[in-house]
Amino acid sequence: MAEHTSSSITIEAAPADVMAVIADFARYPEWTGEVKEAEVLATDAEGRAAKVRLLLDAGAIKDDHTLAYSWKGSDEVSWTLDKSQMLRQLDGSYRLAALAGGRTEVTYQLTVDVKIPMLGMIKRKAEKVIIDRALAGLKKRVEATSS
Repeated sequence: MAEHTSSSITIEAAPADVMAVIADFARYPEWTGEVKEAEVLATDAEGRAAKVRLLLDAGAIKDDHTLAYSWKGSDEVSWTLDKSQMLRQLDGSYRLAALAGGRTEVTYQLTVDVKIPMLGMIKRKAEKVIIDRALAGLKKRVEATSS
């Protein structure tokens, strides 16, 4: 069974502002680092992305894949791998928790499994790099747009 990697960061903005950036897939290439292209292929009844094609370049992990998204209220979004050339699994989530002073704690969890043999240590390092860069990019993007 694949293990997951998780990390959290505090962002100086309200949860709604953070989720607005997370939900704006078209702009992912501007702040995520690893996502080079993003295209919403389907939306749910509320107009939120339900299926998104992403072109990923995270060093050891490069892939053109599609993710299926599930939204839980206004403070959590999770995804599972729908289609991929290189990946066997790419499941993750963003969970937001409101903090005092209009701040938000964001927890990002990710599980990656590739079709090609890769040492667990290298895979976990790739997961950690993806998470750390995504959280840092999210923080920078949200705080720049909400100030």
